[in-house]
Amino acid sequence: MSSAVLALTHTADPGFEPPGIADFNFPPIFPNTPFDFVTKPLLASVLAAIIVFVFFTLGARKAALVPGRFQFAVESVYTFIRNGIARDVIGHDFAKYVPYLVTVFAFISVNNLFGIIPLIQFPTLARFGFPLVLAICSWLIYLGIGIRRAGFFGYFKSIMFPPGLPVFIYPLLAPIELIQVLVVRPFSLALRLTANMFAGHILLLLFTLGGTYMLTNESLVLKLLAPFSLAGAIGLTSFEAFIEVLQAYIFTLLSALYIAEAMSDEH
Repeated sequence: MSSAVLALTHTADPGFEPPGIADFNFPPIFPNTPFDFVTKPLLASVLAAIIVFVFFTLGARKAALVPGRFQFAVESVYTFIRNGIARDVIGHDFAKYVPYLVTVFAFISVNNLFGIIPLIQFPTLARFGFPLVLAICSWLIYLGIGIRRAGFFGYFKSIMFPPGLPVFIYPLLAPIELIQVLVVRPFSLALRLTANMFAGHILLLLFTLGGTYMLTNESLVLKLLAPFSLAGAIGLTSFEAFIEVLQAYIFTLLSALYIAEAMSDEH
C-alpha cells in the first residue's frame, strides 16, 4: 500500500508554478571563463545598440529628396522626437539635445520591444541596472547645465537655499531638495521604466505559461479554459507593444523636461 502511495506521489501533477523574480535572472552564457559576466540581457542591449546605429546610419546615408519607406521611417522617428519633444518642451537652443533624445527613445524602444520578439522574449530594461545607467546620463546632462550656469557651489546653493523663503525653513528644505536632485530624480526615472517592463513581462508569462499548463493538464475544465488564457496572452502582447513604446516616450519626455528646467533657470 505504501509503495502505491509513493508511486502516486511521484506521478502526481506538481501544479502550476507561477512566474516570479527567478525568470529575470539569467545564467552566464560563457560560465567559468573570463566572459562569465555576459548574459542574455547584456547581449540583447548590445544588439539593441547595433540596431539603432544601423537604422539611423543607413537612413542618413541613403537620404533622397523623395524618401522611400525606410528613409521615411527614419525621418519620422527623428522628426517626432525633434518637434514633439525637443522643440516643444525645451524650446530655445533645443537642437543640441536632439541627438541624445532621439538615441534614448530609439534605444529604449528596441530594448523594450525585445520582450515580444521571438527567441529573445525579454525586455532588457526590466533589469534595473540598464534603466539606471540611462537615467544617470539624463541626470548628468541636467546637472551639467546647472553647474555650467552657476558653478558647482553656486548651483547647489541655489537649489538648497532658494531666495525669498524664511530662513527657518532652510534647515528642513535644504536636505530635501538635495536628496531630490541627487537621488530621487535619477532613481525614480529608472524605477518607473523598470517597474512597467517588469510588470508587463510577468503578465505575459502568466497568461502564456498558464495557458500552456491548462492545455496540457488532464482536467477537462482546464483544457476548456486554456484558449481564453492563450487569447489573453495574444491580446496582452499587442497592448504590451504599445506600453513599451509609450514608456520610451515618457522616459524621453521626462529627460527633456529636466533639461528644460535647467535651461529655464539659466535664463
